[in-house]
Amino acid sequence: MAKKAQKTAEPEQTAVEKPEHKPEHKEKKSKAKAAHGVAQPEINIGLVGHVDHGKTTLTERLSSKWTDTHSEEVKRGITIRLGYADFTVRQAKDGTLTTKEVDAEAGETTEIRKISLVDAPGHESLMATMLAGATIIDGALLLVAANELCPQPQTREHLMALEISGIDKVIIVQNKIDLVSQERALRNHQQIKEFLKGTKFEDAPIIPISAQRGVNIDVLLQAIQEFIPTPQRDAEADPIMFVARSFDMNKPGTKPEKIKGGVLGGSLKQGRFKIGDKVELRPGRVYEEANQLKAKPIMATVVSAVTGGVLVESVGPGGSIGIMTDLDPGVVKSDSLTGNVVGLPGKLPPVWNSLNLEVTLMERVVGSIEDLKVNPIVPNELLMLNVNSSATVGIVRDISKNVIKCTLKKPVCADVGARVTISRRVGTRFRLIGYGLIKQ
Repeated sequence: MAKKAQKTAEPEQTAVEKPEHKPEHKEKKSKAKAAHGVAQPEINIGLVGHVDHGKTTLTERLSSKWTDTHSEEVKRGITIRLGYADFTVRQAKDGTLTTKEVDAEAGETTEIRKISLVDAPGHESLMATMLAGATIIDGALLLVAANELCPQPQTREHLMALEISGIDKVIIVQNKIDLVSQERALRNHQQIKEFLKGTKFEDAPIIPISAQRGVNIDVLLQAIQEFIPTPQRDAEADPIMFVARSFDMNKPGTKPEKIKGGVLGGSLKQGRFKIGDKVELRPGRVYEEANQLKAKPIMATVVSAVTGGVLVESVGPGGSIGIMTDLDPGVVKSDSLTGNVVGLPGKLPPVWNSLNLEVTLMERVVGSIEDLKVNPIVPNELLMLNVNSSATVGIVRDISKNVIKCTLKKPVCADVGARVTISRRVGTRFRLIGYGLIKQ
């Protein structure tokens, strides 16, 4: 199966970047690019699928970046946090697509597109993280291992999560073809077709590859170019950034005068940030007062920005970005601000301590080995809710027709009409059961 298929076959921090900021900021600024241009990836593509189907290996094959860098990820051999990496699609003189500047066979290549990858966890206990990642991607690669039956539980759950999240540009990547015979690969391909039948992705391309061996990577790149176009974005609108990572980049023992501000990583939905901009984070600081949950917005200044591995003076909508702020590093450490929305002061969506959701439930529980019917939501039920890049827990307080009111354990910032994925506890895990739209 190492033979190259035809194009028609059916068969810890990276791009969320740590700006290299130093006290000599003015000197650095002169070297920065004036705009994101080719430096900024133009699109976010998610890698989703069942655990151990090769998402992180494919990320490394495309970007030369291993995204499992957290200590627990290394120890357990699985992705726990969202991983990020950028890669560039390049074209050789003969038209072949590659990610290499100089291809061994085709010679020198020309850059044609820069892409950010979002490597989402496949383990069932980390579904909230995957759902948070789904809100910042423009398209997805769904990995299916050729050496296992299809679908596996999280293959089904991730596909449904993409559909519920409104992602319609999906490529099915049949990975690990080097581990099976041609007959078994074709049988697995047929299983994939049967699995997709009746979904919005039944006509999605299926590309057989070996991420480990680098087989058919050029065919996959061609499919990405053809089936996941860059969406139209409004760089002139008020900026809205979804925070997917936040961290302190200072090493232990750093002298006070050398300490750098907190870093926010994520993606701009619209608008632009530039060095010196005053920004607001919502919900911001969450605390309890008089037995009531309160949220106080956080104000900050953009000190520097990086995208595509390059220090820039401004960043626009598109692929993943990192902005360094003047925030105390203790405020941002360990992804504590993940789920926040960043924008200009007074220009952000409202913060909600409770949500009225117009609910649409699926017929069957997704991700469970057993075939379980989705029962109606009941009062006092505990639900996991994902909106934008935030995950929270809601307790159902009131139900009327198909509208439920949930009190939130953690407030969220979102527009009226925003889509919220809904999961309920089934056994020991939260399982996807539907979605809701925020009502006033």
